[in-house]
Amino acid sequence: MSTATEGRRWGNLGVTREGLDAALAIKQYYGTGQPICVPGEQNSILIPEHLLNHNLNLKELEDPLALAMVAARDPGSPMAMAAAARLSPKARKPLLVTGVFDLLAEASRHHEVRSSVELVSANAFSPPAIAEVRRRTSKVIVETRKRYTVALRENLNCLLDGTITPRHFVGEFFHLTEAGNLRNDIRKKLVVSLLLSESIRPSIKFLLLENFERMPKPVRMTIIAAVLDAKPTHHVQLIKEELRWILSQHGDIPAAAH
Repeated sequence: MSTATEGRRWGNLGVTREGLDAALAIKQYYGTGQPICVPGEQNSILIPEHLLNHNLNLKELEDPLALAMVAARDPGSPMAMAAAARLSPKARKPLLVTGVFDLLAEASRHHEVRSSVELVSANAFSPPAIAEVRRRTSKVIVETRKRYTVALRENLNCLLDGTITPRHFVGEFFHLTEAGNLRNDIRKKLVVSLLLSESIRPSIKFLLLENFERMPKPVRMTIIAAVLDAKPTHHVQLIKEELRWILSQHGDIPAAAH
């Protein structure tokens, strides 16, 4: 079968081979904990706002299969809702895409996604229903970020007054920053402030670095650059040495690190 013929066949179904490949890759990312990046921008982690921005071309992630995978499998309700919202206007037809969309009412782990799908389907994919789903999604994104930000602040206060252990704090820190879909610049600012703070014991900083691989490489590299450029103190110098060791293990030491 020629490429053109195969393309028409996929097109008639309302999906693409590239979309299927993207959906399978997304499933693997969720299994391994890897972040999903904006297509063509490996330094930009996909966040809910990207999915709600219809002026942004998400390439293969525009495919209904890829969006359905995010809506069904993402552990965070804001991302899942945003994927369902982007999929909604595409799901009126063909029949296969409509069926995939309807399955989200059963397949998604989030009741907010199930509610969105039911609302759009019950209103025959009307623009007002789709607009309401987008409005609800935007509200959930804002409220979720606020909730996780407050939790991060409360955990830091508990760490400083000794009511939670350092290991518990670090575990919760990564959970909250990941589940809250915090922007890269906010993640970087939080981690750098902790690594450079005189109020945080070095042992806690080393626990953070033990979990460094949980952050996407672009975020790690900006954190490393900021710390290596910081004013040297005894504690900061220890962190710099640890970061240089981490870099040496991955073979990507920037010039400033030598």
